[in-house]
Amino acid sequence: MLTKAELPECPVATTVQLIGNKWKMLIIRDLLNSPRRFSELMRSIPISQKVLTDNLRALEDDGLIDRTVFAEVPPRVVYSLSPLGNSLRPIWDALAAWGDEYKRHIV
Repeated sequence: MLTKAELPECPVATTVQLIGNKWKMLIIRDLLNSPRRFSELMRSIPISQKVLTDNLRALEDDGLIDRTVFAEVPPRVVYSLSPLGNSLRPIWDALAAWGDEYKRHIV
């Protein structure tokens, strides 16, 4: 997790730094619907295994997602939004509404 000193002064820049790359946004989009296993995320997002792993780790380090490992053979891992990550829901709803409105104007 980043320290306060490492974060940009601008709150918008902070948000963009935490969720601004396209992979993180797609991961969060999927996790807003429901918790997902790694393989489900791989099928849903056109991404390599390494890039998905790196982005999941970064989101976990930043406190936006939780990783739950079940003691089974083989081990089962489920990713879900943390309470902090779930607080992004209104932002996502606003982005979706804006995107729909933009599409109506561009026809």
